[in-house]
Amino acid sequence: MRFFVSCMLAVSATTALAQSALPSCYEYAKLPAANLASNTELFVVIDQTTPLDASLQQSVANNMKPFLEAGNTFSVMQFSAFTQGHYTDVLTNATLDHALEADARKDIGKNQLAKFDQCMAIQSPNAAKLAGAALRKAFSGTSSDVAKSDVLGSLKDISNKIKQSSAKQKVVLLASDMLENSSISSFYAKQAVRQIDPQKELKLVADNQLFADFGGAKVYVIGAGLLTADASKPKGVYRDPKTMAALQQFWRTYFEKSNAKLVEFGQPALLNPLR
Repeated sequence: MRFFVSCMLAVSATTALAQSALPSCYEYAKLPAANLASNTELFVVIDQTTPLDASLQQSVANNMKPFLEAGNTFSVMQFSAFTQGHYTDVLTNATLDHALEADARKDIGKNQLAKFDQCMAIQSPNAAKLAGAALRKAFSGTSSDVAKSDVLGSLKDISNKIKQSSAKQKVVLLASDMLENSSISSFYAKQAVRQIDPQKELKLVADNQLFADFGGAKVYVIGAGLLTADASKPKGVYRDPKTMAALQQFWRTYFEKSNAKLVEFGQPALLNPLR
């Protein structure tokens, strides 16, 4: 069964989200803490004003799966519009322990080692349950009825957590239409994507102090340019290449100025796996 579906069936959101992190296998086996920085921290950020179809939801889950391994950390967050009662929220955050080095295993008693190995064997499946429950909660709360979408303000808020990560590598998977619709600016026109002037919009970002600091993270976007009408029309809504190129250029420069690198801008799907 596919990863996303199996995670949804494996655990209820209430059970999974009652814990803020995975239990430490080092603590369980009463071993000294590894005190090592995470190899990679993955931040999955869901824009609740952008309903994704089943295929795109599956893509988010599939891209998470390779990161749920020893030595990594992951978070699932959601955001919407500050004025709509849907605020930025961390749904789950968990760290998977580093494996023991071969030399260290030689100095540990059999009982302690058995407990540690037993814990490590179930840590990744438990991480998948936590991730799956959080994704289900985030996706079930998405709605196209929210009047505004504070993408810029929310990303600045979220970047504060990302910057604080001590992981060797930081990766952001951002599921959003990337269409700002706030008091700052609107990327919409006549229920379609407006062809923006990237430089003018970037000046608005600077004037309103909305550039962020993502601490050198790599960013992948899934869902760019999605519109509500896409779901109701068999062929979706046409967006000309110039409009989408301008949107991508704006966000590429925004992330550059916000200490991040936009690796891929999925319109709407990602063509390559996260790395």
